[in-house]
Amino acid sequence: MSNKFGVLVFPGTWSEGDWLYALSEVMGLNAEYVFHKQTNLHEFDCLVIPGGFSYGDYLRPGAIARFSPVMGSLIKFANAGGPVVGSCNGFQVLCEAGLLP
Repeated sequence: MSNKFGVLVFPGTWSEGDWLYALSEVMGLNAEYVFHKQTNLHEFDCLVIPGGFSYGDYLRPGAIARFSPVMGSLIKFANAGGPVVGSCNGFQVLCEAGLLP
């Protein structure tokens, strides 16, 4: 499979290493980290937002993460039909970004 997976990293996330390991080492897929300040997501076929406590979950889970530079690009990616996976806090970030109810 030639798909490239991006695993997002926000300050406070803690399972990005688990996701990267599972995708690349266990499943043999092409995966790399995408840091919260990154805005170019054109090289990725799928994005993963891992669990943890993005930005310490101050205010409420995912509330601050949704304002990270990467989120504008992620929203465009998702709205164009790009697959996005959010686990744990990542799901909450997607809700805060308005991508999930």
